[in-house]
Amino acid sequence: MSEHSSALGRAIGEEVILSPYHLGWPHAFSTERARLMSLFSSRLLQIEHFGSTAIPGMPAKPIIDVLAGVASMAVADSLFEPILEAGYTTSREFNAMLADRRWFMRSLGGKRTHHLHVVVSGSRTWRERLTFRDELRSCAALAKQYADLKCELASRFKHDREAYTNAKSEFVAYVLALA
Repeated sequence: MSEHSSALGRAIGEEVILSPYHLGWPHAFSTERARLMSLFSSRLLQIEHFGSTAIPGMPAKPIIDVLAGVASMAVADSLFEPILEAGYTTSREFNAMLADRRWFMRSLGGKRTHHLHVVVSGSRTWRERLTFRDELRSCAALAKQYADLKCELASRFKHDREAYTNAKSEFVAYVLALA
């Protein structure tokens, strides 16, 4: 288990439960994108939907992953408190370990609904997140492999979110190498 995922696991502390793909996920992203743009349009260069909820047909933890591109990590840091004021929470311990992004979560009714990843637009982190999404969107066979892997890992690591996330990393690296 990596030091990063360990801190994140302590920050989240929830079981791994996948839901079948929901047609409302793109709309939930669009709604949050519009909200974030209305709050931070002068500092956010781009906002993208990524992660499993952005891949049609993919089972996922029902949490919308939002990738917000900024000009620099200094801009990301300047948004830290304003994002918290906009209804997100985070683990300061986890964010202190991240050189390439800032991470936040938003909840409604006690359940997480969104993860916001603020990264430098065009950076390696930005490109990898979107490349992985785009490869799975464009190749049904890869998407099926990933869906099967996620389901198997969610069953195996139901109570260990860090292990679930770490176990997917080899497949992610494989897909990125194909791109």
